[in-house]
Amino acid sequence: MAHKLGGALDFLKGQEALKRDLDRLEHLAMIKGMKFDKFKCRILHLGQSNPGYKYKMGEEWLESIPAERDLWELVDSGLNMSQQCALVSKRTNHILGCIKHSTSSWIKEVIIPLCSVLVRPHLEYCVQFWAPKLQDIKVLKCIQRRATKLVKGLEEMSYFEQLRTLGLFSFAKRRLRGNIIALYGFLRRGSEEGGADLSCLVSSDRMCGNGSKLHQRRFRLDIRKHFFSEGLVKNWNRLPREVFNAPSLSVFKRHLDNALNNILCQP
Repeated sequence: MAHKLGGALDFLKGQEALKRDLDRLEHLAMIKGMKFDKFKCRILHLGQSNPGYKYKMGEEWLESIPAERDLWELVDSGLNMSQQCALVSKRTNHILGCIKHSTSSWIKEVIIPLCSVLVRPHLEYCVQFWAPKLQDIKVLKCIQRRATKLVKGLEEMSYFEQLRTLGLFSFAKRRLRGNIIALYGFLRRGSEEGGADLSCLVSSDRMCGNGSKLHQRRFRLDIRKHFFSEGLVKNWNRLPREVFNAPSLSVFKRHLDNALNNILCQP
């Protein structure tokens, strides 16, 4: 079982606190008659201005690494998810190759279920965390384009014509759908789970749309518009009232799919 120990080390006291926590772990292991494998205990320094302090467990120095897996996602020291996107692209391209060479029938009733079960989970697992953008999105878009080309009879169609024929959302719209569903869960849980702190919810029956709009915050850095809590505000506020007021998650998803088809025209 993997365990993580972390902290913000803006000041020297943060470094000392983390050292004490490591000493406590080592002491607890000794009491329980256990021993840490020091080769598997490593340090990932996050942030460009991170001072990169060194730490010990017992008498041994811990290795500092540039990237580490967390819940199967590759996180690097700069929180740049390009390596994760490259791994997903390589993995899914390999799977598509296996489907292409091991399937005798290329009709949509065969190819689409295979891609949905074997390929799509890799593209969408924890996608709210690694949030591909810019060039990474282009890399991942190619995966679904390659998948739709496997279906017999659609070779002469454009990519978006293929999607309409197959009844599929584009990669960008699938990500948007997943993000909105995650945001719905946060807002429904409310302040008890910290959902109210994620975005500022403004409720008013006089407002057109869903009546439960999010406040669009201002930010100076352009990179903030890609943040999970900021990038969804515009599309969330355009949802019709029946989507947000859905009595259950399953009903919310059904109404959301209709809304994505009718009013949210993001490709």
